Parts: sequence; C-alpha cells; structure tokens
Amino acid sequence: MRVGIVGGGQLGMMLVEAGASLGVDCITLDPAADSPAARVGPSIQGTYDDPAALARLADGADVVTYEFENVPVDGVRDLEGRLPVLPPPAALEVAQDRLAEKALFTDVGLQVPAFAAVDDLDGLRAAVGSIGLPAVLKTRRFGYDGKGQAVLRHEELAEDAWRAVGEVPSILEAFVPFDRELSVLAVRGRVGEIRCWPLVENHHREGILRLSLAPAPDLAPVLQAAAEAHAISVLERLDYVGVLAIELFQVGDSLLGNEMAPRVHNSGHWTIEGSATSQFENHLRAICGLPLGDVGMRGVAAMVNLIGEEPSADPILEIPGAHLHRYGKEPRPGRKLGHITVTAEDQRLLRSRVANIPGVPIDYQTWPT
Repeated sequence: MRVGIVGGGQLGMMLVEAGASLGVDCITLDPAADSPAARVGPSIQGTYDDPAALARLADGADVVTYEFENVPVDGVRDLEGRLPVLPPPAALEVAQDRLAEKALFTDVGLQVPAFAAVDDLDGLRAAVGSIGLPAVLKTRRFGYDGKGQAVLRHEELAEDAWRAVGEVPSILEAFVPFDRELSVLAVRGRVGEIRCWPLVENHHREGILRLSLAPAPDLAPVLQAAAEAHAISVLERLDYVGVLAIELFQVGDSLLGNEMAPRVHNSGHWTIEGSATSQFENHLRAICGLPLGDVGMRGVAAMVNLIGEEPSADPILEIPGAHLHRYGKEPRPGRKLGHITVTAEDQRLLRSRVANIPGVPIDYQTWPT
C-alpha cells in the first residue's frame, strides 16, 4: 500500500514512521521543503490547493489522507474521482465550520454549550442578549490552539471582541464552568469496525494543550461508555474511516461536545508508547483496509508537549518510562517542538516521573492520586 498525506507537520511525520513498521509507504505534501515529515520520508513541496502538486501526490497512491483539518476541501474532493480520500471530505467540511460541527453534535445527541451564529457586530450584540455572559466568541473557520477566539465578559466590550476575531463569521458560545476537559479518540475501519481508546484528561495553557493523562483519572465508567457512544454515532453518521478525536467538557456526570478533529490528534500522542496500537498505526490500518489493532493500555500514561523551547535530552531520558519525540522544528514562542510520553504502572508513580520533567506545567497539588 502507498498512502499520500496532505500535510507534512509532526502528525504527518508520525504517520510516516508508523507506516514503516506496517510496510505502508507514505509520501507527504507540504509547502515547506524542510517539513518534519520530509525528515523521515519522501515529500512533495507544494501548496495544498495546487492541482499539479495534489495530482503528483495521488500518482501511484492507493489512498489519500490528511494530517490537519484546514486542508482546502475542494482540492481533496477533486481527488475523490481518482482514488479514496479518507477520512471522507464531508468530515473535513464539517470540522472546518464550527456551526456545522455543533449542528452535527446536536443531531447525534451529543449536548453542546448554548451557541448562536454571529455574522456582524449587531449579530454579536443580539447573541449576547440570548446567550448571556460570560461567553466565548469563536471564528467559524480556521481556529486552533486558542487562535480565533475571544472571551467576552462585559457587553460593552463586544466591539473589542469582534475586532479580536477579525470581524469574520463566528459563533458565540456560552462559557462552560466545566470540571475538566476530556477527549475521546476512536478509529473506524473500511468495513465499519470501531475501536475506542480510553478517555483522556487534557490540561491547556494559553489555548495550547500542555498535558494529557491517559486514562483520565477517577473516571466513572458511565462517562467512558457515553463518550464511546457519541464517537460511534459521529463515525457512523459521516461514514467515517480513520481516526477521529472529539474534545469534550465534563460537567458533573454529563459530557458536552466542544469540537472534533478528523485526523490523528495531539491528545493521542501517548498511544505510541502507552497503547498496544498507536493512533498513527490504527489510522493507517483503517484507511488501507487492514485489520484494526488492539487499543488496550499498558498501565497509565502522560503526554507533555514541548512548547517554544526544547529541554536537554539527558534529564528526560533518565526518567523511567520516558520517551522523547522531537519534531525538528526551529524554536519560537508557542510552537510545538516535540512531546514526551511517560508510562507507569499507576497514577502515583506516573506523577512522580512527570514531576522530574523540567518545566512541566501542572499544579501537582491537584493531580489525582
């Protein structure tokens, strides 16, 4: 099998690495000649909407996939007549529009925070009247890692929030006093088989994921079952093939849908060492029509993102159960340069190991024991 991947970032890089162990050849398309994926496998340099570059990617490939959700839908739709594009472009289209995403979640029975579409400043003021404050104004398209968002706490600051998101079509979403942020990752194969990994607890700072704990500590089985049911409903509704991530808010005994990612996901990086089959391997298995792998865990795991700067490797590699993944990117503030996975037999041991990682951003007083 040969897989063409639109995007050559760290997710593409880890897909290429997973393909090597499966005997699946991967080639990536990225505007940068020195993309992370280009360091580990063949790559085409070109923009994501360049028909010639997309045609080169598809030549000789059996299937095309993508590693981020802001790929131009029209470009991948054009490839559908030549070969399978998985996950299907319909999923990509939904994930690129927060309004369509909320409609899908509601349609399959996944509760969401109260929201309203906002097309202009007057619409924002009307939405504030119906939703109330505090609330979060989010662009409908192209937001990630906290970008394209503004928290609105006072009605008189509505104009500032509208400017902050670029005065583009948006949604106003009620601010949720959640207990914690979770994500569920699931994979669906070509013949409809589905596997779900354990729910993950996520910790963000400045809108960027910093730490994931797998499985989410002190998790009631009913929440795992609910998250899996919602993921299965979305997968089946979209006739989805590949890995899907859904970000969730836990509020008491309920789950609210935040957003979805039709691809492998940052909160699933721990699966490389912490699961019997990683999200990257299972994504390739799914889109290539291969049997899905076991998603059971080996103990517990944590994933720490390296943001802005990379620590020295030696202190990290001295930690039992620690695995360092570098992406080969130039350091700059707010940029994901790599991640560390730490595995252990239980939460207490995991906490002690993660505590030895320099600069890890977590309040150890609140880490579950």
